[in-house]
Amino acid sequence: MAKKVLIISTSIRANSNSEILANAFADGARAAGNEVELVSLKDKTIGFCKGCLACQKLGHCVIDDDANEITEKLLNAEVVVWATPIYYYEMSGQMKTMIDRANSLYPRDYQFRDVYLLTTAAEDEDGVDDGACKGLQGWIDCFEKARFAGKVFAGGYDRPKTIEGSGKLKEAYDLGQAIR
Repeated sequence: MAKKVLIISTSIRANSNSEILANAFADGARAAGNEVELVSLKDKTIGFCKGCLACQKLGHCVIDDDANEITEKLLNAEVVVWATPIYYYEMSGQMKTMIDRANSLYPRDYQFRDVYLLTTAAEDEDGVDDGACKGLQGWIDCFEKARFAGKVFAGGYDRPKTIEGSGKLKEAYDLGQAIR
């Protein structure tokens, strides 16, 4: 049975390596017959969470910007994929801000069960993506029906499009294709 897959590309750089990795995952998920939507945070307006917790009662954030629409997409997706460049051994600020702004999901009947992480970085050592994995796991831990389902880390890519031709694209494609 086809699943509803939402991929959120958090890089604001044109032709970013993490977005290319996200597209490879999307291609694999589509090839498996899934319904896939890729949302880029590029050109989106997403303000910082105010910590007011009004979203817990209202079901949406009081800040009227693009985060509310993206949060509704998260609510209805069965599979969520976050794609981010690694900055200073952590997820991008855009990703963290979007995660914070999705706080209205906590008391709601969210559909996602599997959460994936796709990361790229200039550095290629073991553990470069540990901070991002830990941060995302903290978000997942707030949703008892969700689980961390897999990741692809692609290190050694420091300029736009340098990931093209990499075996990491096939790894992302295969991970997407495994969604059933």
